[in-house]
Amino acid sequence: MDRLKVEGGIALHGEIAISGAKNAALPIMCAALLTADTLHLTNVPHLDDVGTMLKLIEQMGVNVVREGHTVSLDGGGLSKAEAPYELVKTMRASILALGPLVARCGEAKVSLPGGCAIGERPVDQHTKGLEAMGAQIRIEHGYIYAKAGHASGKLQGARIVTDMVTVTGTENLMMAAVLAQGETVLDNAAREPEVIDLADCLIAMGAKIQGAGTDRIVIQGMPALHGATHRVMPDRIETGTFMVAAAATRGDLTLRGARADTLEAVIDKLKEAGALVDVAGDTIRVRASSRPRAVSIRTSPHPAFPTDMQAQFMALNCVAVGTATVVETIFENRFMHAQELRRLGAQIDIEGNTAIVHGAARLTGATVMATDLRASACLVIAGLVAEGETIVDRIYHLDRGYEKIEAKLSAVGARISRIR
Repeated sequence: MDRLKVEGGIALHGEIAISGAKNAALPIMCAALLTADTLHLTNVPHLDDVGTMLKLIEQMGVNVVREGHTVSLDGGGLSKAEAPYELVKTMRASILALGPLVARCGEAKVSLPGGCAIGERPVDQHTKGLEAMGAQIRIEHGYIYAKAGHASGKLQGARIVTDMVTVTGTENLMMAAVLAQGETVLDNAAREPEVIDLADCLIAMGAKIQGAGTDRIVIQGMPALHGATHRVMPDRIETGTFMVAAAATRGDLTLRGARADTLEAVIDKLKEAGALVDVAGDTIRVRASSRPRAVSIRTSPHPAFPTDMQAQFMALNCVAVGTATVVETIFENRFMHAQELRRLGAQIDIEGNTAIVHGAARLTGATVMATDLRASACLVIAGLVAEGETIVDRIYHLDRGYEKIEAKLSAVGARISRIR
């Protein structure tokens, strides 16, 4: 199992090119299940999750051609409306195949995401929405079985109000609705930029969608969609991670190919911490010359502060001047990185869904274990500022969501290497 070795104490200086967004690429690849034509995607990142999704739709009969950061997906041979446990268990986003398969094939068999009971995280919102569109749903032996109940074999347009804001639920139901008969209204829809990117791709394929980026999305179902070419948006979480790394190490980083308009809450908090942030077109420059100031954050659905940046800001607060509170409202159990940060000397108290972080003048290197994707990035940031050597174990999480992170950081001065 690979590990990362980080020698801390170096301020980062230079330029980093931002990769395509994992959380946009995964649902957009599932959109290829909606058409018999070819969907051409550019700016697709090289990540383990992307590879898993390509394997998943390929075993359904989609022809996959991958060249560099370009992927062509030909759904003309779609023959198997099933997402097996062997592939789904490693990636929760596999549930995104459910809506497109039922919409196009009239039925689907999709494994429940690994490690998740129905209803614990909002997978139940996916099935509830499909049932409102006339699908018959049953859950047996760890699989969701869905079948369009109408005599036509098609889903029917409906008004769907989700019990909570769910990004993958919004994406799944939006994809299901583009081939349904009639109009579908999604209320309490997620407003994340990745939802907008998926809608833009679907519109390029011939879908009729209005309101993406608001809490009400209206979709007029079409008989069929056609092929298209779409460029995946830049990864705002990768961008934010490098921005925090620049501030924490008191460096000067220029991030190219970014989109500042998707990171307003993050940029505001970095400025509050004392960093200088300059935006020019698709370029973001972050500079810091002194210890950051502690900044309190509270995660909430977009456009508020993103849960996927919570861990990185906790690392920043560990070396800040002052005390900050970090409130996590989206996911339970998302403070597991706090215990690992304590191994580096961080002073963190946990009270329910709130972490109280007391900034320290220094952290010291140690061996730590990554518990999830964003926790991995948080530990890398902490290692970059800690004195001595930090070993980050179980970095397969990083490979799921960050493209060549050690190479990108090495290019801007970090002393970081992969131990195989």
